[in-house]
Amino acid sequence: MTAGFGARAMVMAAGRGERMRPLTDTCPKPLLAVRGKPLMQYHLERLQAAGFDRLVVNTAWLGEQIEAAFGPALPAGQQIGWSREGRDFGGALETAGGIVRALPLLDEVFWVVAGDVFVPGFDFSRAAYERFAAGSAQAHLFLVPNPDHNPRGDFGLGPGGRALNQAAERYTYSTIGLYRRSFFAGLPFGNPQGLKAPLAPLLRAAMDNGQVTADLWTGEWTDVGTPQRLAQLNAP
Repeated sequence: MTAGFGARAMVMAAGRGERMRPLTDTCPKPLLAVRGKPLMQYHLERLQAAGFDRLVVNTAWLGEQIEAAFGPALPAGQQIGWSREGRDFGGALETAGGIVRALPLLDEVFWVVAGDVFVPGFDFSRAAYERFAAGSAQAHLFLVPNPDHNPRGDFGLGPGGRALNQAAERYTYSTIGLYRRSFFAGLPFGNPQGLKAPLAPLLRAAMDNGQVTADLWTGEWTDVGTPQRLAQLNAP
């Protein structure tokens, strides 16, 4: 990794994709095709359209395929910094662990999105980025209406856009969010030991301290977590 890269977006692409087997036995989930394009390509195009030209991608399972697919074929002006968890630690570090590993490549404020969600119309808005950067929240999440496979949801949405750990009505975390480096201050910067750390406990603790805000996204969104969901997206 090259410190000081200053990326303002990170695409999470290190997971094994167990529920997608056997498809992911030979193809990493972010490269599975939806409507004629690899899943991850939609994110790269939308980030490029919003002017976010530097991004970080973390890899582990079949990461060399992801680099081969996108390393030489990026839109003009777009650059990727690679955080190679598989090479460095033998496997993925979970979401928070992976983000912290990549922090030396990231700016003070940055987008995060999972490489295996299909959200073709999402606007990685420069205005949303600047608004978050100018505020005091440590994280800003984009929630979606609950899909059939997560009927109870994850987090609530309170007055003034505050994200809630506990709420009568909850929504699903889309995997898209804005974060500050300081949100991860409790973990070793750069994660030199390869600590595996989930993101949800950090978010819940920060919500209880009133440090997380959220918006509701109602556009097209699918967690492409099973072969059946992938087939539905690609159905004529």
